[in-house]
Amino acid sequence: MTLPLAGFTIVSVEQAVAAPLATRNLADLGARVIKVERLDGDLARSYDHLVEGTGAHFVWLNRGKESIAVDLKSAEGIDVVRRLIAQADVFVQNLAPGAAERLGLGAGDLREWHRELVVVNLSGFGAGGPLEQRKAYDMLIQAEAGLISVTGTPDTAVKTGIPTADIASGMYCAQAVLAALLRRATTGEGAVVDVSMLESTVEWMGHAMYTQMYKGTPPPRMGLSHISISPYDAFPTSDGQILIGVQSDRGWRALVTNVLGAPELADDPRFLTNMARVANRAECDAEVSARTRPRTTADLDAALEAAGIPAAQIKGLDQVIDHPQLAARNRWRTIGTEHAQVDALLPPATFDDFEAPMGDVPALGQHTHALLVEAGLTDDGAASLIARGAALQAPR
Repeated sequence: MTLPLAGFTIVSVEQAVAAPLATRNLADLGARVIKVERLDGDLARSYDHLVEGTGAHFVWLNRGKESIAVDLKSAEGIDVVRRLIAQADVFVQNLAPGAAERLGLGAGDLREWHRELVVVNLSGFGAGGPLEQRKAYDMLIQAEAGLISVTGTPDTAVKTGIPTADIASGMYCAQAVLAALLRRATTGEGAVVDVSMLESTVEWMGHAMYTQMYKGTPPPRMGLSHISISPYDAFPTSDGQILIGVQSDRGWRALVTNVLGAPELADDPRFLTNMARVANRAECDAEVSARTRPRTTADLDAALEAAGIPAAQIKGLDQVIDHPQLAARNRWRTIGTEHAQVDALLPPATFDDFEAPMGDVPALGQHTHALLVEAGLTDDGAASLIARGAALQAPR
């Protein structure tokens, strides 16, 4: 059994969500990830302390990494980082625009003496342009990318409930690393890659953008509904609600005939085709709602599944954690943090010949002394650097 990225080393000066998500995905594939942190640690460490004393974001994003904490404002600290990069395959950073260059960690400088190095710069808006220096948090990028404008109800625009812009850019960052390493295997050349949170999120806006460009109007906010499909929404039941998404005329006929007991609606000219149902959405939804309301959610769910109609119960996160599908596929594992053992979900990509290693979440500076020695310092030199406050070692 060989892990896909076994033997590859990634050094990452990272914080918050986007870059840590990228490198955690690479760690799950077997790469060695050295996380360079400031002396006061990654911002995400202190967002909260929900997971047995460790931040929820940090546990999610940083398993399987080694943490070295050094003073990046000191010449000694930067020298250590450059020594680690000299032995690495990939360098990832999501510092503020221009900060890496000011620290001597810019792609041009690094690749002058390390041509095989893959450098990925992850930023809010990308290099150049009028917004290059703007602050770039997930919510701000969602706003700039138009995501908020199409999310929510007709009355209220909202951001997504998860950090979509961070996740999009983090996944493109990981994809870019894999592509660059694959190319390097045949050419011997490294790469410099620029990943923008804005451009990653705008890419995900494809359908909405084409609607704007070629219809001349933006898609309306539809809540749980769908601009192009009907019926496609949450419908009331006697004890809650259920999502139903009919994507074909055959599905409509099966819904009203086999589930709702209203075969006369199958050939009603208002609902005969999907385009007709979209044009008469209010009437269509009213007819469906009148027939779902008297029935229980469980009864409807079973009937819809038997008829082959796409449907789902709207689950709370407590139900997701205990989801029978995740349990049946044995997707939960246990990983360590500095305070306790905690549950973690296996990565979505399941290989048939190995399981993702899913290492522990490091304490701040947990591996500092060992990495200082790896970077070329003696034991005494590493201890001196830590004693002088230029580096931090977690209690051992």
